[in-house]
Amino acid sequence: MPQETFDLRSIALGAYGPSLLYGVATGAILPVIALTARDLGADVATAALVITLSGVGSLLANVPATLIATRFGERKALVGAALWCAAAMFLALWAPALPVFAAAVLMVGMAGAVFGLARQSYLTEAVPVYFRARALSTLGGVTRIGVFIGPFAAALAMSARGLDGAYWVGGAASLAAAALSWRVPELEAGRHGPAARTLLGAAPPSAPTVRSVLRSHARIFATVGIGVLLIAAVRATRQAVLPLWAEDIGLDASATALIYGLSGAIDMLIFYPSGKVMDIKGRRWIAVPCMLIMGTALALLPTTGEAVGLLLVALLIGFGNGIGSGIVMTLGADFSPSPGRPQFLGIWRLLTDAGTMGGPALLSLVTALATLSVGIWATAALGFLGAAVLWYWIPRAAPGTVGAAAHR
Repeated sequence: MPQETFDLRSIALGAYGPSLLYGVATGAILPVIALTARDLGADVATAALVITLSGVGSLLANVPATLIATRFGERKALVGAALWCAAAMFLALWAPALPVFAAAVLMVGMAGAVFGLARQSYLTEAVPVYFRARALSTLGGVTRIGVFIGPFAAALAMSARGLDGAYWVGGAASLAAAALSWRVPELEAGRHGPAARTLLGAAPPSAPTVRSVLRSHARIFATVGIGVLLIAAVRATRQAVLPLWAEDIGLDASATALIYGLSGAIDMLIFYPSGKVMDIKGRRWIAVPCMLIMGTALALLPTTGEAVGLLLVALLIGFGNGIGSGIVMTLGADFSPSPGRPQFLGIWRLLTDAGTMGGPALLSLVTALATLSVGIWATAALGFLGAAVLWYWIPRAAPGTVGAAAHR
């Protein structure tokens, strides 16, 4: 294993500061999107549809995000995405009608796709391979901390300005993220391949396209890619099943919020140790337990009938998800080629966004056809399936270790 001379603190402010602020921005508005839609005349079903537009925007923008990152470089892509998000926040703030507000929510999702791809691509290039999982796990953890802080900042602002306060917080945090991103140093040409060379004025000999990367890496997308799709599906669904099951067993809103918050707190606190395990032992040591633990917790969830049991299961779900912080980004970074990294990561994010939208859709379908319990068990089955897929296809050794080449 290489001598660990890299100091994460050397890039911490530029690499993680914008992500923390961007997390605050998006976290601030998540609880109030439906309420704003209702104020603009939407019924309950339409308000729920407006919430999904953020995911739709991300899904639509993943491939264009690769073009932006390749053409302008990660730093400028980060700045542009944060400014686009700020514009969306202020558009939502002053939206005169529901269609305009819906467009603003769609814009937030589009900005998230560009910002997420650029920050992942930047860290993949800036950090040595033997430190990659810790760097990306920290990125995932910092973003979650920002999303956790966002609603509290919004609540403080809303005490003075009503619902508008959440969008003021979102807009201000997005502008701050743009300003901090501008201070991120550009990557060196030799470490970054075509995108950086283009920034320096020298065109690459043959720029890869999304189609060529998809074709040359089809086997990875059809194997490990399916695994990360399942991770995303389980993660997205777990956010819905906790409050739904709490309501089903008769818990009030305050008890549900407390349980959900404690689960989220566990989720946030364990990202760095899991990244270290991935760097030293290999990605399978985290990816597989992450899915097994969440699958087991989801399987147990319908057996709970009171607050204490639900809390214990929620904490187990939070622990399982928390140890997997950064696993999707780390696997994407491991398999991404250079040149062609932004294109690869754009497709990778497309797979995860498909899982994020598909998981709750499956829960809804199975619940409609059977019961909520059966829908939750179907999600648990996805967790176990994901564990099997990831165990089989992820290389045993971590990149950068002595045994990595033998297990590729």
